[in-house]
Amino acid sequence: MIQTGGNELSAAVPGTDGHLHPPVEPYATHRITVGGGHDLYVEEVGRPDGVPAVFLHGGPGGGLVPAARRFFDPGRYRVVLFDQRGAGRSTPFGSLVENTTWHLVDDMEVIRRRLGIGSWLVFGGSWGTTLGLAYAQAHPERVTGLILRGILLMRRSEREWFYQRGLHHLQPDEWDRFTAPIPQAERHDILAAYHRRLHGPDTAEARACAAAWGRWEAVNSALQVDPELLAHLTGDEQALPIARILSHYGVHGGFLDSDTQLLDGVDRIRHLPAVLIQGRYDLCCPAINAYDLARRWPEAELRVVPDAGHSAREPGIARELIRATDRFADLLSAPPAGRG
Repeated sequence: MIQTGGNELSAAVPGTDGHLHPPVEPYATHRITVGGGHDLYVEEVGRPDGVPAVFLHGGPGGGLVPAARRFFDPGRYRVVLFDQRGAGRSTPFGSLVENTTWHLVDDMEVIRRRLGIGSWLVFGGSWGTTLGLAYAQAHPERVTGLILRGILLMRRSEREWFYQRGLHHLQPDEWDRFTAPIPQAERHDILAAYHRRLHGPDTAEARACAAAWGRWEAVNSALQVDPELLAHLTGDEQALPIARILSHYGVHGGFLDSDTQLLDGVDRIRHLPAVLIQGRYDLCCPAINAYDLARRWPEAELRVVPDAGHSAREPGIARELIRATDRFADLLSAPPAGRG
């Protein structure tokens, strides 16, 4: 089902406080050890007897921010949020050891079992949609539904749009900044050229490339550049570890078995309720991704926000995410048919 959201602009621009639930602190935090020496930071928000949900952050390598908790009504949900391998407060920070999509899928199962959750709602944005689809297709019996924002399927065409050809037509000035560290002779494969430098022995070159990489990510993540995100992705402490993880997943195509794996696996989850939320002018994850997924998944509801880009912080996107979590709270807390 394809629908188009309203085009009202909030007076809260550029923030989203007019749409999100109030700030909330975790009622529990955990350190959960998984493979490869990784120790994951996990938090629970809401109420222990609420509707179980898992929040999947973007990136990969992006880590959690406190605002992520505010997409869920804390009086109705039990939300599990975690920093993925190498990200945020998980350790070791920036580690690529045993760090692939399928390790992250396995980590979600470790967390779910450790917390005694039978099944949960999967909520993800950007890279979180990739991971959410991979997890749901691997473990459909553990998923009660999906809310996915800014669809990323990790296809070659999507990577080429962002890193090689396509988006440069819309961001020519920023493209010049992004490609400046790469010699002309290597620009036939910019992603691979960046990967070599980000993971190479020249630390000064790697840091310079990480700052340019982070700027390109930040300036394309919303219709208006978020200065906090820009500072985070280009800062000395964060830029290189995050860029390394992003390029690691990028050059390996998200570690998927085929270019269309996530589309081909939709039949495994078509029975699950799902809402796909997409900004019309999303530069990172163009709307064609969401449309391609919706064509393969006609039972899912696709809501296109006409005045939004990629970021969950944009008012129209935030409004649709809250609408979706409120609807799923009604759906998943309803008593079984025939019972009071």
